[in-house]
Amino acid sequence: MAEIKDPENTVIIELKDGAVTIELLPDVAPKHAERMKALARAGAYDGVVFHRVIDGFMAQTGDVANGNATSDDFNLRRAGTGGSGMPDLPAEFSRLPHDRGTLGAARSANPDSANSQFFINFSDNHFLNGQYTVYGRVIDGMAHVDAITRGEPPANPDRMISVKVAADA
Repeated sequence: MAEIKDPENTVIIELKDGAVTIELLPDVAPKHAERMKALARAGAYDGVVFHRVIDGFMAQTGDVANGNATSDDFNLRRAGTGGSGMPDLPAEFSRLPHDRGTLGAARSANPDSANSQFFINFSDNHFLNGQYTVYGRVIDGMAHVDAITRGEPPANPDRMISVKVAADA
């Protein structure tokens, strides 16, 4: 397991195959890092599915409004269409590349529309550089990310069992 240098800016996502440890980058994208921690601390990500998983590209999740598989009104077709009850975030573009294992903010065509959804890059996706906010990187458990069920959406999507800030775990 990778050493956690900053527990307040590290998130642990529990998947079916094990834990994925993500180092957030508040120095690069402070608003996005804060949003992820706020939603994790509220338990909003727990049970949310990976609704768009493209082999060789990325795994997208984080629709807390429509993507919670444990919700009574869960509808997989709506997963990926929502965000959270919080306002959208302004883009925080940087020179950090979208390398394998980096966390990117999902959004609509509007660069300032990121909210709760995010994706984890399966490979170096440098064509995304400067167009999507990078605000974290997987430091442990990438094999568990690689094992996420593929599909747009997957017939039986994997979900984040729990998401916690390491300082609270």
